[in-house]
Amino acid sequence: MDNAGPKKRYCESVQSFFTSAKFLIYLGHALSTWGDRMWNFAVAVFLVGLYGNSLLLTAVYGLVVAGSVLLLGAIIGDWVDKNPRLKVAQTSLVVQNCAVILCGILLMVVFQFKEQLSELYNGWVLTCCYILVISIANIANLASTAMSITIQRDWVVVVAGQDSSKLADMNATVRIIDQLTNILAPMLVGQIMAFCSNFIGCGFIAGWNLCSMCLEYCLLWKVYQKTPALAMKAVKKEDYQELKRLNSPKELENGQGPVEGSQLMNETAVVKADSPRKTGCCYQMAEPLRTIRDGWVAYYNQSIFFAGMSLAFLYMTVLGFDCITTGYAYMQGLNGSVLSLLMGASAVSGICGTVAFTWVRKSCGLIRTGFISGVVQLSCLMLCVASVFAPGSPFDLSVSPFQDIYSHLTGKSSALPEAAYPTSVLTIDGQGLLVNSSTVPPAEELPPLQSYMSVSLLFSGVIAARIGLWSFDLTVTQLIQENVIESERGLINGVQNSMNYLLDLLHFIMVILAPNPEAFGLLVILSVSFVAMGHIMYFRFAFKSLGRRLFLCWSPEQQTQALPDSPSLLPTTV
Repeated sequence: MDNAGPKKRYCESVQSFFTSAKFLIYLGHALSTWGDRMWNFAVAVFLVGLYGNSLLLTAVYGLVVAGSVLLLGAIIGDWVDKNPRLKVAQTSLVVQNCAVILCGILLMVVFQFKEQLSELYNGWVLTCCYILVISIANIANLASTAMSITIQRDWVVVVAGQDSSKLADMNATVRIIDQLTNILAPMLVGQIMAFCSNFIGCGFIAGWNLCSMCLEYCLLWKVYQKTPALAMKAVKKEDYQELKRLNSPKELENGQGPVEGSQLMNETAVVKADSPRKTGCCYQMAEPLRTIRDGWVAYYNQSIFFAGMSLAFLYMTVLGFDCITTGYAYMQGLNGSVLSLLMGASAVSGICGTVAFTWVRKSCGLIRTGFISGVVQLSCLMLCVASVFAPGSPFDLSVSPFQDIYSHLTGKSSALPEAAYPTSVLTIDGQGLLVNSSTVPPAEELPPLQSYMSVSLLFSGVIAARIGLWSFDLTVTQLIQENVIESERGLINGVQNSMNYLLDLLHFIMVILAPNPEAFGLLVILSVSFVAMGHIMYFRFAFKSLGRRLFLCWSPEQQTQALPDSPSLLPTTV
């Protein structure tokens, strides 16, 4: 009888957790990211298969997606801010999943009747299908961006309340879900496509998104019902009281709740009171341009501007598990099996970084956590710099990095004979990875790699740096969540996404200008330089915020981390 009480309380606590808004957000996010990761992996493979094992359609799709988010990020964020939370989440969810379903059906038709379509109107019908696939997939990505902003940057903050520690734990859990789905989802769909067909893979993804959309829709409604604060949304930009509450969690301990009134609105009853709008045709046509301008100006005026810029600079790198680094790894003799193990190790390292973030934040505070994470990441990336000069590295400054571009423009061949180049065919291996199955040239024309020291140092540094990278990413994410007023969260996060895509585009341009393996070492050095510049920006932000206290590792309970005054947020008092 004595054990009945504790056992009952344990069961009630477990039941309470699995029915809480926090768990429902985790479950909905897991379903959403699983579908996203499957689609993002599969669409690249589908486009390669459609265009005769060429990367042209994949490159066009990547350029369209990056350019769209770069141009429309602020507009998407502004739409998120100006509309009720539930409407934004449900609309984004439905548009994203319906676009993926429609795109999957269209791809199934193209795969099934590709030969017949290529004969109609000299192939123009097939070309139109390609354009439709890329356009619809781009719409799905834009809706996914809106969904990410509203759930991960807004709903999570509201569900966490004014508890900074709870917000950090929720951010870390969401990131762990991202890491796991990023590995497991492509493996699942890759196996289906490898052992069945692309046609069946398209059908599986379309069916998954249909079922997932219905379940996620219900989960969003349940979270909205369980969190009444989601029905209230700030309307004033000068919402200093809310910013003060976010940075002062001690008020909750004293029993002071959030101040409701002039700063908040009921989403179902109140409409924003703006100044009278002009109705001219030219004025309305220029509205998107004004939104983009206002978004970038607001982003620049934020107190966390340099922190956000530091995160964006981390996207200007080839030191990640993207197509560029994996392609270089294949050229250095690593096969798909080894790469899959390295990707698994990278995921484990990222999870360790999220766990370390919560522990370091509790011990040293949020701003210092970013500084420590930056030092860890840069220290690990020194291994990548060492790999450039290690035995086995193809780095050679005597070979012009623009040699391949010059050869294509002039029509002149490179130093090696044509027979020395393998014939490239893109396939999917047993692990579900997109690999380059090349016909192996004779040994005397393409000698095997003499040493794996260089590539070992490179991937050791990349994997180890993920600990600092993901911890730093979580730090900047929470800084934006806590120090951007509610009425501008969508706008600022939309511009942040645009900055990330801009630097990501620049890193692809950098690779296009120097594509040969002899220049990859130069790309590594440039990548580490941009990461270092990013962390220098963060150090400027952190030192301005804390001064010399930055180097004293106190817990958040022992000192208040006051951010520098921002003219748009805080009163101008001396």
